[in-house]
Amino acid sequence: MSLALPQNLGDWIAEHLDPLADDAVAGGPRRSDFDLTPGGWSGVEADQLTPAAVLIGLVEREPGPTVLLTRRSDTLRKHTGQVALPGGRVDPGEKPWQAALREAHEEVGLEPQFVNLLGLSTPYQTGTGYLITPVVGVVRAGFELRPNPHEVADIFETPFSFLMDLANYQEHERELPTGEKRRFYATTHDERYIWGATAGILRALYERLYGAALA
Repeated sequence: MSLALPQNLGDWIAEHLDPLADDAVAGGPRRSDFDLTPGGWSGVEADQLTPAAVLIGLVEREPGPTVLLTRRSDTLRKHTGQVALPGGRVDPGEKPWQAALREAHEEVGLEPQFVNLLGLSTPYQTGTGYLITPVVGVVRAGFELRPNPHEVADIFETPFSFLMDLANYQEHERELPTGEKRRFYATTHDERYIWGATAGILRALYERLYGAALA
């Protein structure tokens, strides 16, 4: 189902997000890699999760906003070649939104002054032991990007309207090296396969904005 985007998109989105505050990160519901396979595969205990943050950067474009995405470098040890939102670990003493902006700058060269932060979306727990805080912001025109070749193989944008259309997502399944089976959300746009945590985080944003419960 595709939903219309309000004209004053930034203000409308901000109304549906948590504020930039520590208690917003600690409390409230979460989404996770386990949502489609509850108890079906091994993970990390909740008290051992590593805090991380990603930037859901909504780029202002004439046809409509897009979401800034990357394809991870083929030389990385983990999640090689996967589509991801800019982001990474939260350093000690750092706020999630500070980490998201720092990582976006390190990975794709996005200068923080071009990002107007709107708020925090639903935290997402990964099976690899991370608790990711999605930080949503509007990226103003005039920015220039330069991928860090050690981390990013490609930078691209996907229409926000496409990512907010649940008809574009399917449930896929893969078998882990342990023999356990993992189910996850996935979508493809312009031959780019968006799946796992990235797809789950984007679907959770849909849930926040449009109030629809995700199965």
